[in-house]
Amino acid sequence: MAIIARVVGAAVACLAAVLNYVTAVFLTAPLKASLQHLEETELTTLSGEKKSFKAKSLWADSGAVIMAEAAELSSLKPQLDELGVSLYAVVKEDVGTEIQNFKPYFSGEVFLDAKRRFYGPRERSMGLLAFLRVGVWANGFRAFRNGFMGNVFGEGFILGGVYVLGPGQQGIMLEHREIEFGDKVNILDVLKAARRIPKELVSLEKR
Repeated sequence: MAIIARVVGAAVACLAAVLNYVTAVFLTAPLKASLQHLEETELTTLSGEKKSFKAKSLWADSGAVIMAEAAELSSLKPQLDELGVSLYAVVKEDVGTEIQNFKPYFSGEVFLDAKRRFYGPRERSMGLLAFLRVGVWANGFRAFRNGFMGNVFGEGFILGGVYVLGPGQQGIMLEHREIEFGDKVNILDVLKAARRIPKELVSLEKR
């Protein structure tokens, strides 16, 4: 039985690798965002009276971690709070009860990015190719098991990402773009980038 299990496992891994390679050919490559592109993004509040503002105000003073359609980084909020780095999420649309369903899984403020600039500057989507990737099924099952259904209406096929931004003109410390749905950023990389913010800020002030 052990031998059969290993053979089946190897076959599944091989099939997954082939499908990933084939689908990757048809996926649009990500284009890195510039600080100016993100700064000029107009965001809208989703609680209370709706107000619009420029995204740069979120990280202007102390830096921020901003996630486009991701909730898994909520576990880092205590460490980010100690570093004085804010945690936010942006969503591309407000459909039905999607935002209300999302908030219990995210420990931070959520804003609407109607023009989807945090999903660009080259917007990417998977379309039906998603159903051919084993990783998408695995990530979807993990999210479903944790109780998060995600977006089943609207622009649900667009890929998101994670940004760590330093205050002022310090720039983009880390940019992670999803390769497929549920492609999580390494949380250790996020913490490492966030810890660089105060150190580099002090260095800039001494110049």
